[in-house]
Amino acid sequence: MEFRYLPMTEQDERDMLYTIGVESIDNLLEDIPASLRESASLSAIGAPLPEVDLVRHMTKLAEKNMHTKSHPSFLGAGMYDHLSPSVMNHMLLRSEFYTAYTPYQPEISQGELQAMFEFQTMICELTGMDVANSSMYDGITSLAEATYLASAHTKKKRIVVSGAVHPEAKDVIRTYAGGPGLDVEVTPVVDGLTSGDLDLTDASCLVVQYPNFYGRIEDLASLAKAAHDAGALFVVSSNPLALGVLESPGALGADITVGDAQPFGIPQSFGGPSCGYFAVKKALMRKLPGRLVGQTVDEDGKRGFVLTLQAREQHIRRDKATSNICSNQALNALAASITMSALGKYGIRDMAVRNMQTAHYMKESLKAAGYAVIDEGPMFNEFVVDFGVDADDVSRHLLDHGIIGGLPLGTYEAERRTQMLVCATELRTKEEIDQFVEVVGGMN
Repeated sequence: MEFRYLPMTEQDERDMLYTIGVESIDNLLEDIPASLRESASLSAIGAPLPEVDLVRHMTKLAEKNMHTKSHPSFLGAGMYDHLSPSVMNHMLLRSEFYTAYTPYQPEISQGELQAMFEFQTMICELTGMDVANSSMYDGITSLAEATYLASAHTKKKRIVVSGAVHPEAKDVIRTYAGGPGLDVEVTPVVDGLTSGDLDLTDASCLVVQYPNFYGRIEDLASLAKAAHDAGALFVVSSNPLALGVLESPGALGADITVGDAQPFGIPQSFGGPSCGYFAVKKALMRKLPGRLVGQTVDEDGKRGFVLTLQAREQHIRRDKATSNICSNQALNALAASITMSALGKYGIRDMAVRNMQTAHYMKESLKAAGYAVIDEGPMFNEFVVDFGVDADDVSRHLLDHGIIGGLPLGTYEAERRTQMLVCATELRTKEEIDQFVEVVGGMN
């Protein structure tokens, strides 16, 4: 049987307002600036609709998005179009997982806890780190949390961030830094890579992305040495699928490795929700934010799983807490775990190699058509191409021909308005890539 939620009646509302001594709901909103309360975007929403009309309206809006399934996508920059094994949804939508939230009672949550434990284990294997938590909101908030951890650990307030880190990640880091009064400095980018001329004096950490925002593969070993020589922690934000073929950050000197598990079975969903991962070396284990699942044995010697090293603000004094993030993405972490298990370690490697091969074919095809690839060098599945005309116009032209283009870099850097960050994953076919090049060539 389905139960409807029945909101208060108009009489209920009048009784409530009379009891608290105000004349209208608007009186309760007076602390919100009038410019926000009277926003044109809010008024455009329109009047409330009956349920049947609302479903019809939302269905029409959803139909406008159908081209995201029918059009080949070359858009990446943090959200990627990857294979999602059919077994993933079959497992994910089982009621015992689909409705689960926080396993505070381990005696009735062993399945959920084991799923989290397996996620942590696989993330450690991919990243080369010692300990991973059972997920966070997304990769960018994980990265911001990593800078907070580094500052708290080193007692230094200066955060040095590579200019080749995703622009939105830099913004979130700055937002996080505002509370505790941390200083964020961004390094120059040279030939698409983090500048080797680094001033890490009194820095709590050096933050880099691997592969970076422009698709290039950073020299982690040399950057790690520079950070450690200055007494700073080395923080790496990494695409976990790329780690199927690249050397792990842990093996190259990372103290903290974070990222987004979205490439493993989690749909793009217009930007979220996704699933952040957070992994550290053993020395930082007790400062790990979020939830951590441990393996133990019960009084009969049987294997069991429990939440351990509880260091969130719910469990200890707020000023001693490692993080104020109180939730994780257990369902999406499970989706990633199922996908990684279905692919297996060789499947993940093969999938990563296919990404590199597909992107390389596309890059060479665009070069053969006369377009310049910017800062060319070792990459994973993204690269920057200069079309010589406004990249926004290129995107619109591609969409008119049934193709979702890459990210126009003018979105973040006005001086790069003719350049586009193009992504080609294992799902893109030779025919789709050839069509992309042909359609773009038709603009000339």
